[in-house]
Amino acid sequence: MTVSRTEPITTPHARGAKSRRRHELREFLMSRRARVSPAEAGLPDGGARRRTPGLRREEVAVLAGVGASWYQWLEQGREITVSPQVLDAVARVLKLTGPERRHLYVLAGLNPPRPESAPDPAYLCDGLHRLIDAWMPLPAHVMDAYWNTIAYNESAALVMGFRPETTQNCLTTFFTDPVYRSRVANWERNAQRVVAQFRAALSERPDDEGFQTIVMELSEESPEFARLWARGDVSDSGQMIKEMDHPLVGTLRFETTPLRVPARPDLTIVMHNPVPGTDTAAKVEWLNSPEGRRGGMSSVAG
Repeated sequence: MTVSRTEPITTPHARGAKSRRRHELREFLMSRRARVSPAEAGLPDGGARRRTPGLRREEVAVLAGVGASWYQWLEQGREITVSPQVLDAVARVLKLTGPERRHLYVLAGLNPPRPESAPDPAYLCDGLHRLIDAWMPLPAHVMDAYWNTIAYNESAALVMGFRPETTQNCLTTFFTDPVYRSRVANWERNAQRVVAQFRAALSERPDDEGFQTIVMELSEESPEFARLWARGDVSDSGQMIKEMDHPLVGTLRFETTPLRVPARPDLTIVMHNPVPGTDTAAKVEWLNSPEGRRGGMSSVAG
């Protein structure tokens, strides 16, 4: 007779990892509790009666609106049911930063919340400008969550035709900019993937009207985009081979790699690297020479 087991089967390794996580949860909560003074939490100091700095467990429980025993069990790493709402209340009392709050979720066994982005999407630190400029003579640009182009280096302008007078959105540029489209040799092959990647970006913020506005406006402007969008394909962003047909140097082949900025999760740096075994690097270097710049700028203007 076969006997079924309803309890989960755990390995010694899994049990050890869980034990370490509980220990780290206990140490983390105790250290965060110790750094918050009663005055910072809006409580009377307690004077000489306090033997240790920071808040007591009971005080954290009261301020977070949870039972004292429950919070003690949480800090001890016991097997208890936790919810995001309660963890957020504890994080608020302990004045946790965004990364600390996500760390608390992980230690408590919950999926961490999405990192919060800076409130001003136009903000871009000088370091990112220096980073893409240091990537010269290779093309690089920075885009926000909506794929609006925030910044690009001179090589991106010379190679791909980026220029101030065009719509500064990578998706719109891909479908409607005649200069860009004339240079993308594998446009048809990449169009479906580009649209699927934009839908994946939208799925991270399903209620964000900014994405819906871009989709609506581009659908009216480009029947090709509307047709591909109607397919409903979804694909994660990843490395893509981009083949350009430049009017001055001919075929260029790049590996394009999107890199998220941890401190600004709404920003992505897109780096273009020559495909190994091609003459792309030499051609791009010439385009960025004084002679190539003069010809490149005139070809974009035309």
